[in-house]
Amino acid sequence: MEKIYMDNASGTPVHPTVVEAMMPFLKEGFGNPSNLHQFGRITSDAIQAARTQVANLIHAKPKEIIFTSSGTEANNFAIKGILASHKKKGNHIITTQIEHFSVLNPLKSLEKSGYEVTCLPVDKYGTVNPDDVKNAIKPTTTMVSIMYANGEIGTIEPIKEIGAITKEKGIVFHTDAIAAAGNIPIDVLDAHVDALSMSANQFNGPSGIGALYLREGVRILPFMEGGVQEGGRRAGTENIIGIVGMGKAAELAKLEMSLRMSKVQSLRDRLRDGIIKNVSHVYVNGHPTNRLPGNLSVCIEYIEGESILLFLDMQGIAISSGSACTSRSLKASHVIMAAGVDAALAQGTVLFSLGIDNSEADVTCVLEKLPPIVERLRQMSPLYNQKK
Repeated sequence: MEKIYMDNASGTPVHPTVVEAMMPFLKEGFGNPSNLHQFGRITSDAIQAARTQVANLIHAKPKEIIFTSSGTEANNFAIKGILASHKKKGNHIITTQIEHFSVLNPLKSLEKSGYEVTCLPVDKYGTVNPDDVKNAIKPTTTMVSIMYANGEIGTIEPIKEIGAITKEKGIVFHTDAIAAAGNIPIDVLDAHVDALSMSANQFNGPSGIGALYLREGVRILPFMEGGVQEGGRRAGTENIIGIVGMGKAAELAKLEMSLRMSKVQSLRDRLRDGIIKNVSHVYVNGHPTNRLPGNLSVCIEYIEGESILLFLDMQGIAISSGSACTSRSLKASHVIMAAGVDAALAQGTVLFSLGIDNSEADVTCVLEKLPPIVERLRQMSPLYNQKK
């Protein structure tokens, strides 16, 4: 059976060139980067080279990149570390209702310890209004944390406009760019971003490695304490293999970005148009145009997204019913609900997230397999039969 992977929002296949770059450090590059001997110098130099590659991806300085174990750690580090270092200024944080749980859950924990959190609403496309950010700012506001783009519905947020507001007010601006970094152009200087989270497995790098961009001069308290690695900001022996892989993946993403975006968006648009043409009662989530190039989130009425996912999986096609972090939950996505989608309709959400390895043949296959599956599931649906 042919296997088709359209779940790139959950994790991307590692690029062959990235694998090739990592291999020497699986075999011979085992020296501890903190040591001064030749084995340590080899791995230390490799880490610094990767730091430069990752920095170049978002137009940052190498010393502003802190490697982490994942995007989740980067989000936790940014929120908890920056807030702890700014505690004397205030205890108010502004975010949105559609953030990833690696932002929302740390903020819930902080609320229990005395912090005040404002969760801003979004419009029907999942876009936050910069004026809402401006109006929510108080004298006690120390941080704004708003994602760059939403991995579930694809909407790209007005980060530059929000960054201009936070810069004027002297407030630290963090953005969760895990879904965006490596997939669309990012310039942290132009967007006035102070801290940015990213993950290598979103742009064809290895899993288990992420990074936090922290603008020079922004204070942060260490999240991991111990040695002096990462400039004393994150202790622990570095994940050399993962860091090297992330660096090479970042270099390739920057080099090939325009070609990747063009290819993936073209496939996504063909898939979208084909689904709308061949399946009735389908609603596209997220912004119609201002969205991630490979993202297609749709609600298919009268059936559950998990059922579609499982039937497609039996045909060798891998998709998602939302965020990978909530894929085992039968609850409707908080992102879809925040965009005002009816709860019953939200249960029919499926996410096709295309990547650089997808092809026209993949799209053709999905368009052949999906309509009969939807029809079969609808025939078993009492809601659909009542509608008829």
